[in-house]
Amino acid sequence: MNKNFVVSLTRDKSDPDRATVAFVVANAALGSDQETVVFLSTDAVHLSQKGDADGVAEEGFAPLAELIANFGEAGGKIYVCAPCFKKRGLDENNLVAGAVVVGGAKLVEFMAGGCPSVSY
Repeated sequence: MNKNFVVSLTRDKSDPDRATVAFVVANAALGSDQETVVFLSTDAVHLSQKGDADGVAEEGFAPLAELIANFGEAGGKIYVCAPCFKKRGLDENNLVAGAVVVGGAKLVEFMAGGCPSVSY
């Protein structure tokens, strides 16, 4: 049985509700013994940068920066869309724990055996 799970996120801190819930779900999946990937694309690639999520806290949830850090520290993988990242001129030397800039083929490879996913 495939134990992979993907959370796809297209929003950054300008939509703190979606960004926060995406990482809440990702942490829950990881805590349920799923090999979990958060795929950041379009504007969400900003969240791959250290410090970008600082100060974002939705009522009723842990702060976004804490959720991202916990995910990376627990072994979660953050795939960052390479073209989206490059288009925005971000710094590969400033990635949060667990983040790696990848092409779409890497995500397809992870999902190829079939896996559930959610999108925010």
